[in-house]
Amino acid sequence: MKGELQTMKDDLQFMKNDQQSLRAEVHSIKLYQENIILPRLATIESCYTDTYNRYKDYTDKMDATFEDIALLKQVVTEHSEKLQKLA
Repeated sequence: MKGELQTMKDDLQFMKNDQQSLRAEVHSIKLYQENIILPRLATIESCYTDTYNRYKDYTDKMDATFEDIALLKQVVTEHSEKLQKLA
């Protein structure tokens, strides 16, 4: 019976050591996440947000630009036809 009790104590001590090791790993992971991953995510988010805002600000201008390009194509086509007739 004393042997079994000692085995149980040894197992309990092993589990305590294993738990401490696991806590240390979790702490290390949390620190890595806080110091490395989260700042990088914030940078990525900032880049995407800035890009979105830049595109959003130019959406009104894009419609006008497409109209200008269509008009330009029409004028160039007319001028090309007139130049062909003169040549």
